[in-house]
Amino acid sequence: MEKTIGVTGAVTIPGQRVEPLRDAAARYAEERHWDVVPGTWLEAVDGAERCSCGAADCPAPGAHPLDEDWQALATGSVTVARKLWTERPRAAILLPTGRAFDAIDVPETAGFLALARMERMDLTLGPVTRTPERRMQFFVLPGGGAKAGDLVRALGWSPSRLDLVPLGEGQYVPAPPTRFGGRGAVQWARRPTPANRWLPDVEELISPLAYACGRDRA
Repeated sequence: MEKTIGVTGAVTIPGQRVEPLRDAAARYAEERHWDVVPGTWLEAVDGAERCSCGAADCPAPGAHPLDEDWQALATGSVTVARKLWTERPRAAILLPTGRAFDAIDVPETAGFLALARMERMDLTLGPVTRTPERRMQFFVLPGGGAKAGDLVRALGWSPSRLDLVPLGEGQYVPAPPTRFGGRGAVQWARRPTPANRWLPDVEELISPLAYACGRDRA
């Protein structure tokens, strides 16, 4: 069952699968062969939710790496993933970029506009996440993050003027159902399915994404 999000009038968000973080992390490793790594989590402190890192001004409460060597701790093993989240059952699920995929991060309004254009263009999409921070991440083939800037410039846009952020090696995206900043959970705008196992190249998506970001900042 799907519910319509009234940003474009045409784009829908699939019904979200509610499951424990441990099961979701194991499923990503097993079904998609994505590396996963546990992050921080939210804790109740004086009637408010705070990040487990302890920083009162944490920029990403409950959704950032817990350990400095988080990249080395990332695993694609289902058994290890279950063990890690058994030890930290509330930990965020972080998916390292630059491995199985890169991602292009854009504002939510631009993301929904781009999705509508991509559907009309009949483009093949990979998974797309939507965070409570009103951002969306479009999954593309590894290496796409490094190419995005030059591709945007080739279209006549200045990357510095567009709120389009490529995520590649050494970065990550929080995955559903991670709760983010006490404002809700990360969701799938386009969930992983057998049909989108093969990811698009960033060159296929960059034009509608850049156009939508340009419209969003106009």
